[in-house]
Amino acid sequence: MRRRHARRQGDAELTYRELATRTGWSHTAIAEYLTGKTLPPTDRLDALVRLLGATPAEQGALATARDRIEESRRRAPRAPDRMMPRQLPADVASLAGRDDELALLDKLVAAPTAVVVAAISGTAGVGKTALAVHWAHRVADRFDDGQLYVNLRGFDPRVQALSAAKALHGFLDALGVPAARVPADLDAQAALYRSALAGKRILIVLDNARDAEQVRPLLPGTPTAMVLVTSRNQLTSLVSLDSAHPIPLGLLSRDAASHLLTNRLGAERVAAEPEAAESIIAACARLPLALSIAAARAQQSGFPLAILASELGTAGQRFGVLDAGDAVGEVRAVFSWSYTALTPPAAGLFRLLGLHPGPDITVAAAASLAGLPDGARRSLTELTRANLLAEYRPGRFTAHDLLRAYAAELSDGTDPELDRRAATTRLLDHYTHSTHTADALLRPHSDPVDHLMSPPAAGVRPESPTTHAEALAWLTAEHPVLLAALRQAVGAGFDAHTWRLGRALDTFLDRQGHWQDRVETCRAALLAAERLGDPVAQAVAHRFLAGAHTVVNRYADAMGHLDMALDLYVRAGDVEGEARTHQNLASLWDRQGEPRKALEHSKRTLVLAQAAGHRRAQADALNAVGWCHAQLGEHLGALAYCEQALELLQQLDDRAGEAATWDSLGFAHHHLGQYGRAVECYERTLELTRDLGDLWGEADTLSRLGDTRHALGDPSSGRADWQRALDIFTALNHPDAAAVRAKLQLP
Repeated sequence: MRRRHARRQGDAELTYRELATRTGWSHTAIAEYLTGKTLPPTDRLDALVRLLGATPAEQGALATARDRIEESRRRAPRAPDRMMPRQLPADVASLAGRDDELALLDKLVAAPTAVVVAAISGTAGVGKTALAVHWAHRVADRFDDGQLYVNLRGFDPRVQALSAAKALHGFLDALGVPAARVPADLDAQAALYRSALAGKRILIVLDNARDAEQVRPLLPGTPTAMVLVTSRNQLTSLVSLDSAHPIPLGLLSRDAASHLLTNRLGAERVAAEPEAAESIIAACARLPLALSIAAARAQQSGFPLAILASELGTAGQRFGVLDAGDAVGEVRAVFSWSYTALTPPAAGLFRLLGLHPGPDITVAAAASLAGLPDGARRSLTELTRANLLAEYRPGRFTAHDLLRAYAAELSDGTDPELDRRAATTRLLDHYTHSTHTADALLRPHSDPVDHLMSPPAAGVRPESPTTHAEALAWLTAEHPVLLAALRQAVGAGFDAHTWRLGRALDTFLDRQGHWQDRVETCRAALLAAERLGDPVAQAVAHRFLAGAHTVVNRYADAMGHLDMALDLYVRAGDVEGEARTHQNLASLWDRQGEPRKALEHSKRTLVLAQAAGHRRAQADALNAVGWCHAQLGEHLGALAYCEQALELLQQLDDRAGEAATWDSLGFAHHHLGQYGRAVECYERTLELTRDLGDLWGEADTLSRLGDTRHALGDPSSGRADWQRALDIFTALNHPDAAAVRAKLQLP
């Protein structure tokens, strides 16, 4: 066909290289197909003969002939041949939760045009070898010339890592190369190895590689071969320089972990104790090795799963339970193989990460924890490459619970207590000072409560957002970490940090609707203030806890805390604090539908604020007095007070106070029948509340804006506003959703 194609084209025969260019295959593969050394795969045979002008009948005849040859080869008895290695270890009985990775490997092997190298990486015990061996068995029949396997022992502390030279010797022997022909030089050995593999369809599994340098001499040069590499390291060099395809292996999903446990223990046993099974999965951090060891203990003992779950959940016992009796079956030992390969700075940081409350950490926080502002990124990168950490989002690092427990155990047994206490202090300083800076940007006109702040410890570099948007973004990202840090401060007796961090989180938690978190932090802050014996801190904490109770309609609790705050402020002679407490009382009475009582406290706030010369408190009080007049039906009087408040707030550039005042003005204009002006006021309120990230304020304003649009004769827009308000209240799980739902007449 090649000659016929040349005659028809009136040109010379297509060379192997020209055919390679047109097909995208290597010229070596083309040569082997056309000289009969290698039987082409079906798809390649079809493509090649079409390229050379085969008729449909010729294509069919050739395809049939090819299939007969392949079938006869399969059936023909084969004499023992040292050139046909079958070195794969036994396949795993079942593999749970790796469908995506298996599909990716299938895709890679489908139509290779060069040597395919797949680099499977992941933390210790995540099942890298199991995945590689399972897939290798699944596709073994596609590699007619055999499968090579070697354990490179890159992280086994019991023996030295296998050198590339020793691995090559083993492979060359398996390929039938006489020992006398194997040269002493590593490069020459690698060249001989590539020659022995040339044109062979062979699968090579390089297990437990230490680094790319150990792997590189073992890579073949023929596109008919494929290589699977497993390593605890990410093998970045192999990916960047040798075009390896990275296949990172993470923890099992919850469903896959349950599937693994069910496969080992049986569906009936797991179904009989579902809560215990869930506890076992959680305690094993969805790590396949840990789950397999736990399942084996359950199989051997026959005890109820609840007993195993209890042992795994008991502090100090988990790693003892996850021990199958040898080094490769003990989770702690397997982790240690990665840890002992670290440089001292990275090892030190890893241990200190056991002190971090989780769930993740940034570069800046890690630097403060270690007291090394300039070296943390390098150590984090090393830990990530070793898969002891995962950078799951840019700049944010995490480790699963078992690794965190291992790090904590190492720190407890290695680092002096004074060093551990100092590291915890640096960490809490980092989060407390960073949150204080962010809170000041969210509410720059809030009451100052800095008297318990002290400069951060040496080596601490707090985060320093400079805009409202940056502060809100930082707090949103760090929200779960900051709550964990607060709980850590409580448990470790860091009362000043507890009080200050709880106070600094209040604005963010309130505006974002994290009200149960807000109640928790305010309670912790109050208890810390009481232990500190600081009356000002106690008064502030009572007032903020009252605010947390108010917003979730726990009015009796709120009233009790405000009474205590007022008593503390009066006894301390703190007029500004007394004024703010009266304002809180006004808000509390207003929410309970008592505008006259609210007005009394608002007027008292105004008098006290004027006496103290506090302009911001005056502005808040003016708006509050105006709002109360509006609730009493005195709308013209309300406008007078609120317009004074607005002018003062705009002078102070207080956007939070301005948003509240525009809302009051909208309410008054609505009830005066000035609906167009009311819409303008509410829209200004919405603009400000959205900029502030005040979700409840946005929903509350949308609800009233919907009322006004209905009154304007635009029910469609009004219902749209109500629906948006309901969506926010529902997402916040706030009781105010009921009133909006009633407006929409929804069930």
